[in-house]
Amino acid sequence: MVDFVTFTQRRWTGGIRFIQGKFHAHLDPGPGAIVRSIDAGLSPQKVRALFISHCHPDHYGDSETFLEAMTDGGTKKKGTLIAPRSVLYGNETCEASISKYHQGIIGKIIEAKPKDNFNIEEFKIRVTKAVHTDPNTVGYCFELPKIGVIAYTSDTEYFEGIDEYYNGARLMILCVLRPRGMPWKGHLSTNDAVKILSSVKPEMAIITHFGMKMVLGNPEKEEVFINEHSKVPTKAAFDGMKVTIDDRGIILNDKKSKEKQNNTYKQSKLN
Repeated sequence: MVDFVTFTQRRWTGGIRFIQGKFHAHLDPGPGAIVRSIDAGLSPQKVRALFISHCHPDHYGDSETFLEAMTDGGTKKKGTLIAPRSVLYGNETCEASISKYHQGIIGKIIEAKPKDNFNIEEFKIRVTKAVHTDPNTVGYCFELPKIGVIAYTSDTEYFEGIDEYYNGARLMILCVLRPRGMPWKGHLSTNDAVKILSSVKPEMAIITHFGMKMVLGNPEKEEVFINEHSKVPTKAAFDGMKVTIDDRGIILNDKKSKEKQNNTYKQSKLN
């Protein structure tokens, strides 16, 4: 599949930054992740754990630069890299996505396999199964003190039992490539998101990782459809979205970023 969204940057591919106190983790740092982080005032040098879900560039593109930032240019052996076998060693569909040099400078490496459980500082991590064109693709559940579970599906198609991996999630982040009625092997569509959320029933859901058909078709229309049919409050991600989650609730903010994004789309249509 040709990833038009990544190479046109109609949507950013910087991944997700988790911040809990002084602890920073970054998930799936695709192309532009370093630049977007710095623009947002989030120093890559603060990252202590780097999570990668699979071997496709939109999920690992800036990972080696992050590893250099995390280790002060390779001068201090610290931080943790968490990634599946395909990323670390390669498999039948891809070669290793991170060089031996960069794997050698990080403090610790954890190979992520479905159903594995481990801790990184205050984060409790559960690795979830995914079915994608990279057979080693994984998703993650992050459990934080006083916050609960934040789940990330990564790229996956719908499969029987997928909901069981995310039971108890408070916030679900789903990679939904396609709008309803336009399925694509190895990925979720809006219809799949409805099935998953109707079963898991998180407090809130965010859909992200849109393909061009979703971007041009208006993700907010799909957001409304999911809300109505799953009964789970759902939001379509926008570039620069910030989410605050604590014992009081889940708050989405940074409206300026959304307005900037909408203006960019309007301008691109005019051109």
